[in-house]
Amino acid sequence: MVGAGLGLASMRGGTAWAAPGLLGEARAWEAVAAPEASPAAHLLDVAAAGPGLAWAVGEEGRNGGVRGTALALVWDGTAWQRTGPGFGGYLRSVAATSDGSAWAVGSDTSGTARLLAWDGLTWREADYPGRGSTGTTLARVTTGPRGHVWISGRNSDGSVLLHGHLDKWTWLPAPPATTTTPPNGVHRAPCGDIWVYGSELVARWDGEAWTVLPTPGGIRAGFTGLLAVARDDIWLTGYDYGVGGPPGKPPGVRLLHGDGSAWESVTAPFGVGMLSGIVGDAQGRPDRIAGWDFWDQTRAHYLRWDGTAWVSERGPVATTPVVMNSLAAVPGSGGYWAVGTTSSSPSSSAQLRIER
Repeated sequence: MVGAGLGLASMRGGTAWAAPGLLGEARAWEAVAAPEASPAAHLLDVAAAGPGLAWAVGEEGRNGGVRGTALALVWDGTAWQRTGPGFGGYLRSVAATSDGSAWAVGSDTSGTARLLAWDGLTWREADYPGRGSTGTTLARVTTGPRGHVWISGRNSDGSVLLHGHLDKWTWLPAPPATTTTPPNGVHRAPCGDIWVYGSELVARWDGEAWTVLPTPGGIRAGFTGLLAVARDDIWLTGYDYGVGGPPGKPPGVRLLHGDGSAWESVTAPFGVGMLSGIVGDAQGRPDRIAGWDFWDQTRAHYLRWDGTAWVSERGPVATTPVVMNSLAAVPGSGGYWAVGTTSSSPSSSAQLRIER
């Protein structure tokens, strides 16, 4: 989290979270202690219900291309603690609700998609249509008011959005577009629209029908975040490896702004590396982007919207590489959590990295 009072303890011994700031206000970031994890550990996503409750998910013990063990942490207002779930595989995405519950999705080593619900103490397995079936994947999760949950992915019928409410799960109709790659992201806009996005598909579900936008294009591109300020004001973050190149070639930053009918590339403060997530402020306006800067790897490179442009905001300097994979705003605090790892590849030296 960032802001006034950073790092101070509250009267109850917790964190003194900052009051919400003005649009474009610069903040300072600090590293937060993470629990010990097996080698090759990384956190892939983070979500917060409030200053005293947050979750982070990822993987530990990965050996090159061989999956390790799913990892989940919970923040209790004072420290991050391990919560399991302990199955072989990984957790890719987590989303919080205002009532203190949360949902997480991932996959086990057999390739079976896993859906988990937080019961207040730990994670429990949840059932859904197509669970265990060939062709069913779950990629990202987001939540809305009154217990609604949406998950991007794919089932054998080509549907790419799973909706849950009151323990009832339904795959929504497939969008009128052909894609062989499941959309890796999902976003709920303040107006209630649900967006799914990936390298082959960007589409909006308004509750009744799909609207498919032009694909953002790119060569070996990936998209990590979408923020829909309005239907004609959409931001996309990600990366693009381009054509060929030597082993270890880093990707280039992708930052796109769309009006619903076309995408325009926006120049970011750094060009080599990747952008790994975008969040809006309490009014849904552009706010912060997390990134990995190839030419300055020992600190996170965040982008801050100053009202007219994206400007640099740096994390604390570390003795290891810093790769932040996800960014989340903390409701009611004006602060943020960012999570990731200490290596740009799943090497045995990689450990968990958390900043606020």
